[in-house]
Amino acid sequence: MTSPHHSRRTAPGWLRIGIPVLLVLIWLAAGSIGGPFFGKVDEVSSNDRSSFLPESADATQVNERLADFLGDDSIPAVVVVTGGGELSDDDLADVQALADDIAEIEGVQEDVSPPIPSDDGEAAQIFVPIDASGEVGETVEEIRTLVADDLPESLEGWVTGPAGFTADLVAGFLGIDGLLLGVALIAVFLILVIVYRSPLLPILVLLTSVFALCAALLTVWWLAYAGIVVLNGQVQGILFILVIGAATDYALLYVARFRESIATGMRKWDATLSAWRGSFEPILASGGTVIAGLLCLLLSDLATNRALGPIASIGIAFSMLSALTFLPALLALCGRAAFWPFIPKQPLAMIPDDLTQPVKGLWPRQARFVARHARIVWIACTIVLLAGAVGITQLKADGVPTSDLVLGASEARDGQDVLAEHFPAGSGSPVYVIVPEEDLADTVLVLDASDGIESVAVASEDSPTGQAAVEVEDGEPVLTAVGPPGTPAPEATIADGDVLVILMLLLRSILAPVLLIGTVILSFATALGVSALVFNEVFGFPGADPAVPLYGFVFLVALGVDYNIFLMSRVREESLVHGTRSGILRGLVATGGVITSAGLVLAATFAALGVIPILFLAQIAFIVAFGVLLDTFIVRSLLVPALSYDIGKAIWWPSKLARRDPEVGFPTGSGSVSAESAPPVAEPVEALPAETDAPLVADDGHPLTREEYRRTLDS
Repeated sequence: MTSPHHSRRTAPGWLRIGIPVLLVLIWLAAGSIGGPFFGKVDEVSSNDRSSFLPESADATQVNERLADFLGDDSIPAVVVVTGGGELSDDDLADVQALADDIAEIEGVQEDVSPPIPSDDGEAAQIFVPIDASGEVGETVEEIRTLVADDLPESLEGWVTGPAGFTADLVAGFLGIDGLLLGVALIAVFLILVIVYRSPLLPILVLLTSVFALCAALLTVWWLAYAGIVVLNGQVQGILFILVIGAATDYALLYVARFRESIATGMRKWDATLSAWRGSFEPILASGGTVIAGLLCLLLSDLATNRALGPIASIGIAFSMLSALTFLPALLALCGRAAFWPFIPKQPLAMIPDDLTQPVKGLWPRQARFVARHARIVWIACTIVLLAGAVGITQLKADGVPTSDLVLGASEARDGQDVLAEHFPAGSGSPVYVIVPEEDLADTVLVLDASDGIESVAVASEDSPTGQAAVEVEDGEPVLTAVGPPGTPAPEATIADGDVLVILMLLLRSILAPVLLIGTVILSFATALGVSALVFNEVFGFPGADPAVPLYGFVFLVALGVDYNIFLMSRVREESLVHGTRSGILRGLVATGGVITSAGLVLAATFAALGVIPILFLAQIAFIVAFGVLLDTFIVRSLLVPALSYDIGKAIWWPSKLARRDPEVGFPTGSGSVSAESAPPVAEPVEALPAETDAPLVADDGHPLTREEYRRTLDS
């Protein structure tokens, strides 16, 4: 027997099968084309330190001009050798033989310097110019292998200098293609299996994420190949994690809607359309806020930041597209079988309208608790978050030396320490200064008087670096100043992304979006404050790059708003039928499981960045993962619903809903609920399928379906 709400005319059978099959085939084609590009990222990616510098920075401009003066495009490596004490003539002869062998390595340019003994005679250094246009990391690894094999046991050598640190950075990013993706996908899969207790559904959700990433990478690869964007390991890692996390979040929202529709008895096609209508606006608004925040990075002067904005936005766009086309097509074909062996047969438990009686279930109990103690709950949450935000004063984000960028073992860092023991500080990483010729004498005096500058010289043919003679270019000679290595690069401050307009359009309100943005900013401040204390007291990090709080802000504000969007869009939907306060409780219960699952997934994916031994990524991983969990379990579960419940229908100001809402609910802050103050009993929203005529009427007495009633209020 066909139920009444299935009696309406639906699409023909060939269309109900044909559309999903066509969409699946399109995405399979995109995945098969984009998948192989995972192995080609290094063809368009660069981890040279200059890609992390602002274009307006003096260091960047000098670096671009050095080729005019020095006559080649090279990056220096420094080989430092020590023995048990003062080096003998035989030891120096061995070091000279090593230098001769290094000069034969492909990628090493001419003019490898002879061994230069230190003043104490206990160490010697060799300057090795490496072709910067080639594979610097591979060349340095060949030199390191040669050093380990050629030197006698009585001598020990290290390869450091700018080329050495570049090689260590390249090695640190090597795990992005395999290790990072593997850890992230395994973590997501395990969480989804625990949440859904189904072997098939987690695979469908992961396919949604992986195919979105394939399509995004294909697009980004060609943009980088054309020189439109700058792609390096840092941007690549964040792109991978962001797409996997965001696409999974959007997929979970759609799955929740599809499950509700299936549980009411709808057929696959009807459930697909119902779920798509219910999730389209929240997913579009959520992705729009993230893209708006990311595109603000275009205002940065840092090339990496500017590249991340459009690259990550492309990833978010494909995440939304995949969640709204590929996943619906897969579920339309699988239907109830996707949830096997626990096939949904009844709607999710909803909060009863009469809360004078005990309730069952985690989220109904949470909703009842919020309703009974709304004012106390949001005030307590605010105090706790403010207390955590105090730690932000301890954040040391003024930059870190290059030697601290790589976590764990670093031969370049060890070699730099050895250089500092036997040679003037910074001799392995000299500072180049370009000045007008008439200012040469004054500049030498200023540099020579500066703290940390050991010596100043005009590079010449017999200079220790082995560089060619410097010809004055346009009246500007170049100076080589030896000083402290690893000076942090300056950072530009960018504007805050305004996502209020998107929220206002979604919620048809002004007050609610302002409050939501406020809670997310408070959550970000708390996450940054707690992270600062953990970085300083637990991990003992030397500091943080100025871009760390910037990235943390963009990700947490944009992604944190996601969960508020998921919650409040459902709250508004329920409020249109049941009133604001009842709608808040129903929205909290309906979205509790899906948002918590999404938060755990997103936190796990960002935490996976911690497997890459790069200081910047490790700090971003902790800040975002902790902040997402804070948003999931405190802001979205307690603060936002309690604050909204306390405010009542005014939360929708100035929309019509703020005036027409019957304002049912309990006295806020009360310790008990009286029968008189409880909202009237109403039929749970899940019991009213979209196709069923609800007992609602217009002002003129004309009967309306529930969808027509909602559209009337929206207008």
